[in-house]
Order: sequence, then structure tokens, then C-alpha cells
Amino acid sequence: MTAATFMVNVAPAPGPFTLSGPEGRHAVTVKRIGPGEIVMLADGHGGRSVGTVTATQGKDVLHVDVTSREEVPPPNPQVTVIQALPKSERQELTVDLLTQGGADVIVPWEAERCIAKWQPKKAKKWENAAVAAAKQSRRARLPLITKPNALDEALDGVDLVLVLHEEASVPLAEVDLSQVRRIALVIGPEGGLSPAEVERFRAAGARPVLLGPEVLRTATAGFAALAAIGVQTSRWLVES
Repeated sequence: MTAATFMVNVAPAPGPFTLSGPEGRHAVTVKRIGPGEIVMLADGHGGRSVGTVTATQGKDVLHVDVTSREEVPPPNPQVTVIQALPKSERQELTVDLLTQGGADVIVPWEAERCIAKWQPKKAKKWENAAVAAAKQSRRARLPLITKPNALDEALDGVDLVLVLHEEASVPLAEVDLSQVRRIALVIGPEGGLSPAEVERFRAAGARPVLLGPEVLRTATAGFAALAAIGVQTSRWLVES
């Protein structure tokens, strides 16, 4: 059975630990975690602990005997996703999929052909969606969600910029990623990238790539591309 994961400020060292507050309430009242069950405690910055529940208290306190703690290293390569805004009802799904797919940084991008416009109140919903997805996928590191349209910062210092573009001739699967440590992945809107946007990314050294024969929605294209990058690199290798 998959161990339920809960977020804490700092992943605790081996020994007794008490999980309380909103995460404790979620564990006791919603997940109905009880004595004897194994849980994971992650701090979102690489720290991850594993322990056995010893007792519950009230509706929001979980007592855990932590048996191990590890520091999970950052993935290699690290991937920043520059994500064109999907329609409002698909934005949280998009963040969920990007988080499950392993994005390290997510940059909300109001591209020229986006129907949706960035709303400051959406920032918290994006963060909450990332936390929920990280817990579901047992990620030790939360993705950083930047301020919107921070393209210059996102492109600074990367080794490779990949732009998903239906008119590209080179498949993503054929791009050599063996020596790449930092990737920026550009996901355009449903209406596609404008010529000016394509040129802007080309000027930054971007390589337009083709994901496959089908054109995916902007909400799902990032996840598919992250999966392709994962199987080509060490990101999805599991140590034995």
C-alpha cells in the first residue's frame, strides 16, 4: 500500500514526531490514518522522513515514530516549464500534471494567443494544486511557481531551451540530453505561438521540437514532454 505523504516545515529526524494543524486534520479526519500505518513526511525542499503512526489524538493530531530521514537530491537535469495560461478551468489540472511530471520550476506565461489572462488570485490556487500533486506523487521537492511572465529569469543560465512547436521538424526524442543540466521547456497556448514569440525564443538559442504526430492541449503537453525527458535522462532512474 502506498504510504500517505504529508507536508511539514522540516522533515523530522528519527524519533517521536507529532503532526498537527491542517495536515494533521487531513491525516486523521480525511485520510483516516490510524496506528500501525506508514506515512511519509516531506518538507518540500528535499527532506523526506518515513515513520509509523503510533496514535491519534482528537481530530487533528497524529503521533508518529519516525524511523528514517533522507535528503533527496535535485533531479538531473532540472526542468523549468514556461507554461502558457490554459483556460481558467484547466489551470489547476495543468499545474497538477506538471508537478506529477517532475517540473522543478513553473512559469505562468500570458502568451499572445492566450484566451485566459493572469489573475493574482490564481497564484494561491496554483501553489495549492502543486502541493496536492506533490503529496499524491510523493515528491520531496515542491516545484517553484514564479511570478507570471518571468521569461528572462527563466531563460537565464539554462543549457537548452526547447519549444514545443507543431511546425518543428526535429522530434523531442531525437534531441541529445546527455550533457544537459538545466532545461527550459516552452509550452505554447491552444492557438499556438506567434511568429514573434518563436523568434524571441530562437534568439535565446531555443530549439523548436515536435512532441509527436498529434497536437496536445496546452494543459497536457507539458506532462507528455516531461515524460519524454524523463525516459531519456536519469530523472526517472530508480536506484536499486
